Amino acid sequence: FVLWDCETDMAENEFVKIISAEGHEFFLEKKYAMVSGTIRSMLTGPGQFSETQLGEVRFPEISAPLLEKVIQYFHYKHRYTNSDTPIPEFKIEPESALELLMAANYLDT
Repeated sequence: FVLWDCETDMAENEFVKIISAEGHEFFLEKKYAMVSGTIRSMLTGPGQFSETQLGEVRFPEISAPLLEKVIQYFHYKHRYTNSDTPIPEFKIEPESALELLMAANYLDT
């Protein structure tokens, strides 16, 4: 039985912690987070940014349900970019479409 040691994984930069407006923490592999140009810049940019050192990014303006959908899209985009298989539709609820569009624009995805 192996427990996930988030401190070790975060230190090795294998995972990224993304924090929503409500303080909900999402842990995802860095390769998925790097789908976002904004997150990629925060994590790899020059200088001593706290995001680079801590491996975590806060989005005080993005709610947890919206951020969860964005992270699902990161996985979807990573999976189907340059894929030879048929690409399934990424379903978006009409009531969240505008908020998702704004978040995607901000996150450069």
